[in-house]
Amino acid sequence: MAATNQETHARTDQPRAYQDKSYLHGFLGTVSDFQKTGVLQDVVLQVEGRWFPCHRLVLSAASPYFMAMFTRGMVESRQTKVVLQGLDADMFGEILSYIYSGTLHVSMDTVQLLYQAADLLQLDYVRDTCSNYMAMNVERSTCVDLYMFADVFSVNVVRKACLQEIVRHFSELASSKEFCSLSVNQLTEIISNDELDVKEETIVWEAVVRWVQHSREDRLHHLPSILPHIRFNLLTSDDTAAILDHPLVREDAGSFKVIRKVVNDISYLRKRFGMDTMEMALLLSFRKKEILFMNPREGKYIRCSYGPKDHGYISAMTATSDDNIYMLASDLEDSSKLCMFRYEHLKNVWARVCSLSAFMKPGNHWLGYKEHLVEVDQCLYYIGLVQRRSDSFIWMRKYNQQKDQWQVCNGLYLDADLDAFHGAVVPCGPHLYFITKLRLYRYDPSRDLWVQRTPTTKCGLSPSTAVAMGTEIFCTDALFTKTMVYDTWADNWQQLQGWSAPESPPPRASRFFVLENKLHILLETHGTGNVTATDGAALRYLVYVYDRSANAWRDLKATIPGNDYVVCGSMCLVAPHMYRPHLDEL
Repeated sequence: MAATNQETHARTDQPRAYQDKSYLHGFLGTVSDFQKTGVLQDVVLQVEGRWFPCHRLVLSAASPYFMAMFTRGMVESRQTKVVLQGLDADMFGEILSYIYSGTLHVSMDTVQLLYQAADLLQLDYVRDTCSNYMAMNVERSTCVDLYMFADVFSVNVVRKACLQEIVRHFSELASSKEFCSLSVNQLTEIISNDELDVKEETIVWEAVVRWVQHSREDRLHHLPSILPHIRFNLLTSDDTAAILDHPLVREDAGSFKVIRKVVNDISYLRKRFGMDTMEMALLLSFRKKEILFMNPREGKYIRCSYGPKDHGYISAMTATSDDNIYMLASDLEDSSKLCMFRYEHLKNVWARVCSLSAFMKPGNHWLGYKEHLVEVDQCLYYIGLVQRRSDSFIWMRKYNQQKDQWQVCNGLYLDADLDAFHGAVVPCGPHLYFITKLRLYRYDPSRDLWVQRTPTTKCGLSPSTAVAMGTEIFCTDALFTKTMVYDTWADNWQQLQGWSAPESPPPRASRFFVLENKLHILLETHGTGNVTATDGAALRYLVYVYDRSANAWRDLKATIPGNDYVVCGSMCLVAPHMYRPHLDEL
């Protein structure tokens, strides 16, 4: 028993470690002050003619590169002045600022040079921060340049993100000056990709021609190695004959032989992504638990299941520029909480995006509650529109994909504007617009700020649906009696030509959508059909497209199957590229 007591005493008497965070911050601050005031500096580094006094100890502790330079008997360890090659002076200054302060400043203008400096100096944190920053900021205008950089430095996370952006916008990017700067290996990797967004294989051939002709003498001999990556089985015989007769091919005997061999030994490669996709508007059927994708002009109607089974009521949906569909639904166990799912149509799967506990509605003391999910400048925003007895307000959150969390945004108090509860939420360019009968508000994400713009008051329009096309926003009321267009740059309104109603009963509801860069409207009306409205009359849908040159609406005479669909939000969603092989065509 005594032995046991001794053992217990020994265990409870073990030393504990305590960390003084204020000391750590204070120590780093003191070192930074030494650098600013020039105290105890013992080496001067020269970069591009500029001199940087430093401390060997600090440099060696921060960088394996400097550790080796100053501690392993190298000639620099005995010098008080050291010249560094292969570095940009401004970037080295930023690196020193990080070493002495722990703070790093990164922008798209500097990130590539900063990454190169960090790579040379073996600063893992700076290098990883730069690579993640590049991957998160890949855009259409920068993806080719970043792709070439990432390929040279083997930054795989950036390279992958850039490649996805390039193949998605191949038709546009293939005409750019940056595209013509690709190496032959980079070019062949891109045109070999199954997900290349092209409607015809001739687009790939034309891109190769532009690339070769950009530096004909240096690149013509690469043509025989490039040609096998063109999918000749997807070309017509006339297209193949035209390629064989092209001056580049006739000039190079090797290219002619390669094409002949590829055509004779043709393997039936799969279609490109763009050949099996179509831009389509979305409708939701709660009864059938499915999404209907439609392209009325093409007469195409396709359906799929709208989500996994572990969710309750669907409250909001959106289709994003990266070809995904997001859905917000209530939690089965707690209806006040929301969970978000993403439909990845290339894989034909729904994936949970955020946890159930990440989202809650703001209390229960309200008369009405409407929810919207929209994309603004490649970011997702949740808008909760709350109606109370004497006022309304907007409750808003932004989804941070990197941190997998919702961030608080500034809301909007609507005072006594009771019509605001029926207002329209519209993303347009880098801003979000909220349009009511009395007011127009614009949200600027960069400043997290709402501002008032010119309202529709003089027009007498109570907007039920609104959609953006270019820099303009089109609005109309529920009965489609008056249509207005708002110029976001000029901040003014104009009225469009009215709709010539057919003899059938007037619409019960209307929803705008933009499909293939044309303004459409979906009208729900009474008529022949197999779904019954609450008043006993059958429902059917009409689809009209606006011909701006003629200033008139044209009936597409669409036949929408089922006739029991609804719209989430103030407009029909449109998916830019729906992958049809996974879907059931009607």
